[in-house]
Amino acid sequence: MIEKKNLVGIVLVVLSLVMVILGIYRGEIAVVLEKASRICMECIGIG
Repeated sequence: MIEKKNLVGIVLVVLSLVMVILGIYRGEIAVVLEKASRICMECIGIG
């Protein structure tokens, strides 16, 4: 039988994968990359 601690880990991994797939399906990749590049440019002082 799977221990409770292991079961919680497995559930969290599955939920994470579902959220990643949902984000890809909704087109969130472009939004995340745009925000990441904007933050990076602000840290460097270019943007």
